[in-house]
Amino acid sequence: FRTEGSLTSTLRTLLFFTALMITLPIGLYFSSKAYIFEGTLGMSNRDSYFYAAIVAVVTVHVVLALFVYVAWNEGTRQWREGKQD
Repeated sequence: FRTEGSLTSTLRTLLFFTALMITLPIGLYFSSKAYIFEGTLGMSNRDSYFYAAIVAVVTVHVVLALFVYVAWNEGTRQWREGKQD
């Protein structure tokens, strides 16, 4: 039962970060382009594409870093629990 629980937890973590990786950069790209760069800062259409793409790329890197952090901590926790037996 322990391996099924850890497998479920790992799959849930993977699906969560997959959904974040798909939705967050795309959502931030379009929202920052429309509301921040064109709306608030008054940039041209061409400039706003460039800066919104930078926001999306930075978001991808942040999500990947969070995934590695969570996966690392989850792996060490399971390793410690297995070592105590």
